[in-house]
Amino acid sequence: MHGKNNIAIGFLVMGAFMLYGFLLIYLRDFAPDKQAWVDSYSSGKHFEARLAHVHGNLFAFLNVVVGYLLLHFRERLRHVAAISWLAITGLLMPMGILAEVYLGAPPVFVLIGALAMTTSVFWLGISFLNLKNDHGH
Repeated sequence: MHGKNNIAIGFLVMGAFMLYGFLLIYLRDFAPDKQAWVDSYSSGKHFEARLAHVHGNLFAFLNVVVGYLLLHFRERLRHVAAISWLAITGLLMPMGILAEVYLGAPPVFVLIGALAMTTSVFWLGISFLNLKNDHGH
């Protein structure tokens, strides 16, 4: 069911990026080379790691919200499946940043994910603008 998967995947990804936050805390406060990590605060892998952490949680939360709205309004909205899949695909953005940092992957996943999430958010917003008033809700 579209929407349910967004909520489930959103919470799972959010939990994973919250755990990743603990790794970032370790690197900042407890790692043997913590000073080097702190000194690179606004550049390189440090910046990219923080960017992935923030966007991972944001995009996971957006999936929870999108999923809830799709479930609640599925009978009154069109293109529910496409919006749902685009939001899930959006998670490629923060995962792509991590793939760049740790695996040297090209930024293609970041771009695909960013475009997919942006499209899903706009599409859902337009869908709600076009939603007809229902006296039952």
